[in-house]
Amino acid sequence: MSNWDKEYLKLCKKILKDGIEVENRTGNNAIKLDGYYLEFDLEKEFPFLTTKQLYYKNAILEMLWIYQVHSNDVRWLQERNVKIWNEWEIKEDGKWYATQMVPNESGHLVKQEVVRDFGTDMAHTIGTAYGFIADRYKLMESVIDTIRTNPTDRRMVKSLWQDEFMPTAVLPSCVWSTEWNVWNDHINFWVHQRSCDVPLGLPFNVTQYATLGYMIAHVTGYKPGKMRWSLNDPHIYVNQIDGIKEQIERGDTLEDLPAPTLWLNPEIKEFSDFDNSRELKDIKVLNYRHHGPIKFPISQ
Repeated sequence: MSNWDKEYLKLCKKILKDGIEVENRTGNNAIKLDGYYLEFDLEKEFPFLTTKQLYYKNAILEMLWIYQVHSNDVRWLQERNVKIWNEWEIKEDGKWYATQMVPNESGHLVKQEVVRDFGTDMAHTIGTAYGFIADRYKLMESVIDTIRTNPTDRRMVKSLWQDEFMPTAVLPSCVWSTEWNVWNDHINFWVHQRSCDVPLGLPFNVTQYATLGYMIAHVTGYKPGKMRWSLNDPHIYVNQIDGIKEQIERGDTLEDLPAPTLWLNPEIKEFSDFDNSRELKDIKVLNYRHHGPIKFPISQ
């Protein structure tokens, strides 16, 4: 079993054992912890779950959509058969529709149809979030430039959370910031996540940010190092518990499978040059074996 599988299942067990059940805007109660910390040595292992199937192309393409393509347009993902943002896409009329729990006059959460008007110029996007912010502040471009020109800089902090643009974002960034550091010929970095759907979001997020770390190291001439991860609100929705218990049982009873490896095209020298088609010609996950998919419901 990969080390990431072990740490992931340890977190899942802790949430089920020590977490508290809370209401939230989605209408599906969640069992949550008050903070958690993870650490990955990317030089030793590419963190990739084997106890369930992870669709790595979807994860990596979403990361490239944000940090390389600088897009908030859901159609770019849909053209590559990535559907993970469909529920948050603003419709042709400029409106976003959802059923959520919102506070009433007494402060209690009640289920209500939510309609937000973003304007037709925001149609098919997720508003001023993710790729919009990455484009506005050129987040990865500035990280790469600083690593190349001033590697001891202590201000390599990049944030997708910008208060000015929160009111016009459909869903403010869950993974919201990174901090980068060059240490002994390695690229180390922190990832901060304010809210974490552990069954659905965390496996995606860990793999895509690990890939980003490998790519940044690749184009700057360093080795991938430590990826440290802070989770403010890791949670499992109550309608995901059966799936998580199945995954835990797989980890306890099924054959241990090793983590795969990540291959990056050695001819690529710039982050912007990595292929971002569905084929991902310059980014490959090699020797991936897994115990099959587990379907988890999305809470909007």
